[in-house]
Amino acid sequence: MTIEPKSHRAGLPHSVFLRRMTDDPIPSPQVRLGQGAFLALRFVDLLSPDREAPTPDVFRYQWAATERYCAELASEGTEASHLSCIVRSASEAHRRADINLLTPALFAYALYLEQEAQFEEAEDVLQTILTIGRGRLQQADEISAWLRLGRTRRKQAEFDGAITAYSEAGRLASAANDTFSVFLSRIGLCNVHYFRGNLPEAERGWRTVLADATAAGFGAIEAQAHHGLGNLLQRRGLADAGAPHLWRAYELYENELDRLAVLNDLGIALLSMGDVEGAENALREVARREPSGTVRTNALIELMHCASFRHDRLRFERTREQCLTNLEGMPPNVRADYYFKVGVGLARFGNFTKAEANIRHSLEIASAHGLHEVVFRIERILNGLRVCDAPEETRVAPEPIVQSDALREVRASLAAFGA
Repeated sequence: MTIEPKSHRAGLPHSVFLRRMTDDPIPSPQVRLGQGAFLALRFVDLLSPDREAPTPDVFRYQWAATERYCAELASEGTEASHLSCIVRSASEAHRRADINLLTPALFAYALYLEQEAQFEEAEDVLQTILTIGRGRLQQADEISAWLRLGRTRRKQAEFDGAITAYSEAGRLASAANDTFSVFLSRIGLCNVHYFRGNLPEAERGWRTVLADATAAGFGAIEAQAHHGLGNLLQRRGLADAGAPHLWRAYELYENELDRLAVLNDLGIALLSMGDVEGAENALREVARREPSGTVRTNALIELMHCASFRHDRLRFERTREQCLTNLEGMPPNVRADYYFKVGVGLARFGNFTKAEANIRHSLEIASAHGLHEVVFRIERILNGLRVCDAPEETRVAPEPIVQSDALREVRASLAAFGA
């Protein structure tokens, strides 16, 4: 039985876009774009198989009104272009009775929203694809929509919904003999277990996926498995074992954003070992190559952490200010990480009152979004914050002792970035 792509949020369809009205003064561009998205997607809803087909006059009237509104937004940039493309594609899909003419425009808009960290809005668009395309989508598009729905839910820490979406993607991919997408659904489930804090289950999953993908010759899947496994080992205090996995993922990835994301994680792993220089080489390379977005924000947070590690108060404060620029639009795990590492830094500088306030705020964010692994880590630091001058995680570690050829290779490669 096919799972329905229902949202956990009830109410007027696409009303998530109208929430911009509560965040921005009317008539700001964001408010007008939100209204345009609402109108465009309500127009798309006319093509749903669950409703009576509109008469030609009704369809033409709504098409003309929606297109006119979107045309007035033409000067508002990329999002306005996506909305106009959706309206044109919906009209063509209706004229030719082929819903698959509309899906590329909706997928492109969902990806844009995800890249802008508008995950709830991206989820709404992906659910729209699955709703209007029920029984009519091309097989590959249906699988892709479920995979991306799983990712947007996971980034919102909606873990149960993410598991549902990834599982449905895997079921459809298996039925279609789409081995690559089956692997992607397995990777997605591993990510959910990891971010939920179930590290043993995540490790079992990633090691199995890595072995299977290597045997099958899927390098892109190998990269993701190495990436996940490297992060997990670092979380378990085995950064020396995790760092070579992360570097191997960097070598295997072809997409630039993926390469920068794993480079950021490698910086975190090296810092946890006390290799501040290696960590900064990796993180500065990320900040140099990525001008905006979640990956850059993550890198800046870690560079701020490096500054407090070195007891460089000036650099810590400067980087802290840079982090704040896009913080509110970031996923919950990124915001929790920021406040946690601000707290750790303030503790290193002896300001325990403000340190505790920031770490408790981080704990509130993590608890509210079910980020169990983060909660456990924060609680451990909080418990030790006032017991001694500084908790264990805030102390400066000694210079690392390179214990393997793999680690030597990683550090040498990162030194080349620094040079």
